[in-house]
Amino acid sequence: MSTAIHRVVVVGGGIAGVSTVGSLRAEGYEGELTLVDAGELPYDRPPLSKEYLSGTKDFKQIALQPAEWYGDNAIRLRNLTTVAALRPGEGGVELADGTVLPADRVVLATGGRAARPPIPGGDSGRVHVLRTSEDADRLRERLLPGAAVLVVGAGLIGAEVASTALDLGCAVTLVDPVPVPLAAAIGPDIASWLHGLHRARGVDTVCGAVESFADTATGITVKLGDGSSPREFDVAVLGVGMAPETGLASAAGLEVDRGIVVDPGQVTSNPAVLAVGDPTRVKRDGILAPRAEHWEAAQHDGQRAAATILGRAAAGRTAPWFWTDRHHRHIEAVGRMAAADRVVLRGELGSAAFSAFGILDGLVVGAVAVDDSHAVRAARRMIDRGLTVDPRKLADPATDLRKLLRG
Repeated sequence: MSTAIHRVVVVGGGIAGVSTVGSLRAEGYEGELTLVDAGELPYDRPPLSKEYLSGTKDFKQIALQPAEWYGDNAIRLRNLTTVAALRPGEGGVELADGTVLPADRVVLATGGRAARPPIPGGDSGRVHVLRTSEDADRLRERLLPGAAVLVVGAGLIGAEVASTALDLGCAVTLVDPVPVPLAAAIGPDIASWLHGLHRARGVDTVCGAVESFADTATGITVKLGDGSSPREFDVAVLGVGMAPETGLASAAGLEVDRGIVVDPGQVTSNPAVLAVGDPTRVKRDGILAPRAEHWEAAQHDGQRAAATILGRAAAGRTAPWFWTDRHHRHIEAVGRMAAADRVVLRGELGSAAFSAFGILDGLVVGAVAVDDSHAVRAARRMIDRGLTVDPRKLADPATDLRKLLRG
């Protein structure tokens, strides 16, 4: 650690921010460490569309760390607090109440906000989004048995909300303009099967776009772009992605290009400021990567930022990984299935557990598994090591994937 770095302030208490402070302490940082968060206690976001929304987990159960963890690790948690401005040239962070926190390094973990497309009537109180625990609390009150629920967007969040609402006894309609959502991420065959789970469980799936919302005395009327008659629902949910929170970065003069631009060590255009998590884009050799926007990617960003602050080499990047849970099935994906020129199915599509491997020039470049985490873990090692694997052995469920890792 540089002797000049005695005070670090992390702005934002999602997984990226908590990973940063936790990694700093775990790696031996002994200076002042402050985590600023607008909420009561930093919490995990994936359960918001599943266990927390359904009520099977409470807020305490989704906390990223118990409240006492921060004190035990000498991390000053400034909760229920927002940051008004970064002052890297002055070595400080200004809070909304005017307090200035001295900082030798600032780490932005500002996350994002739920996207709200400019749909007429979309500002209605009956049109919900889901990004925070408060959003989930409000939505849960409306997901009553028998309620007619419209979910707009069949990506990860929208599909999970549709599944949860169905389990709560709602009548669910799911609208998306893409015929087979997630096809690029997990391959068209599994994506088609996965989207078909909605219909199999009674969700009304519609391929189209929402043109407008209009409140009525008892609900909300929705006009779709497919030429059908307007439909009435009790509640609508927008699950159409996130918008990165880049306001603090822009105001501080940092480079922003549809995200906060960072180098491979998470350093922004100002060397006193780092950024991690959903709003970041890594620039390497002049090329900007897309925002990752996945849980593990944010966790790894925090670990890399800590290493950079401590003057150590950050761990190398591994194949990207994400997961989703819907209709009582657990799906994981790793690597880049869209890069494959061949897909090898292992097991039977739709069976209790199966997987698919994306191959390019003999190399595994991506994989997706349903209720088969072991296959994804093995695939990740294959991708990271650049292994050439016999597709026939991959396709045979009797093959021990661990043996294929030995080459």
